[in-house]
Amino acid sequence: MEGIPGLLRRRYHRHEWNPVREGMSGAAVWRLDGRSAYFVKIAPQPEHPDSGFCLRAEAERLTWLRDRGIPAPEVVEHGTRDGVMWLVTIAVPGRSAAAPWPQGQRGAVVDALADLTRTLHALPVDDCPFDRGLAVTLTHARQAAKAGLVDLDDLDDERCGWDAEQLLTALEASVPAIEDRVVCHGDLCLPNILLDPETLEVTGVIDVGRLGVADRYADLALATRSLSQEDLNPQYGPAYAKRFLARYGITPDLGRIAFYRLLDEFF
Repeated sequence: MEGIPGLLRRRYHRHEWNPVREGMSGAAVWRLDGRSAYFVKIAPQPEHPDSGFCLRAEAERLTWLRDRGIPAPEVVEHGTRDGVMWLVTIAVPGRSAAAPWPQGQRGAVVDALADLTRTLHALPVDDCPFDRGLAVTLTHARQAAKAGLVDLDDLDDERCGWDAEQLLTALEASVPAIEDRVVCHGDLCLPNILLDPETLEVTGVIDVGRLGVADRYADLALATRSLSQEDLNPQYGPAYAKRFLARYGITPDLGRIAFYRLLDEFF
C-alpha cells in the first residue's frame, strides 16, 4: 500500500500527518492538520464489499447521511487503484463518546446516543438504497466462515476459543423469526459518535461503512455491548446500557440482542 500513501502525502503536503491508533475499522487512518483538518483512510480493496471495510461504500453512505441532515463528515475524495482504496474526509468537531467524560456528563452522553439512534431509525426505509438485512449479512457470514476471514482472535469473551464452524452453527440456530427493518448505523459503538463537549449534542457520525436497512437490534445490540464493556469503556457499564434502552424507548428482546452480537463476529 506504499503507492497510495505517497500519492496522498504529495497531494496534502502542506498538512501534518498524524497516525490515528484508535479504532478497529481495518484501515490505516491519519489525521491531517493544517489550515483545514482532514482524515485519510487507506485499506485493501475487500473481497466482499459488504464486509464494512469498503471505503467506496463508506463514502456513499456518508454523502447519503449528510443529504438527510445527519451530522457526518464531508467526503473530499475517494478512489481505488491497484487493489487499494482511499477516502479523505473533512474532520468534524467534537469528542468521541468513548473519550473520558466527567461523571456528571456521562448520562447526557448516553441520552444523546439514544436520541441519535432513534433519529437514524426514523429515516424512511424506502429512501435508503443500502441493504444490510439478514439476506445480505447471513450470506456474508457464511462466505466469511468458509473463506477463513473471521477474526477468531477478537471474539467476545463468551465465545473465546470458538472456531468459525462453531460460530456459524450457533448463528444458524438462532436466526430471529422477525426482522424489524429500519435504517441502521451498522457499527453503533461509542468511538463512532462524536459530541460537542459543551452542549453534548452529536456533531459527527463516523465509520458508517455498514450503514443500511436492517433490524433495529443490529444497532441496539452493539450500542449496549459497547456501553457494557467495562474493559474498553470503564466509565460506563451495564447501568448505562439500561439507560440507553430506556431513553430509546424499548423493552429489550434479549434473544435478538444476543443474535446480532453473534452476527457481528463475522464482520
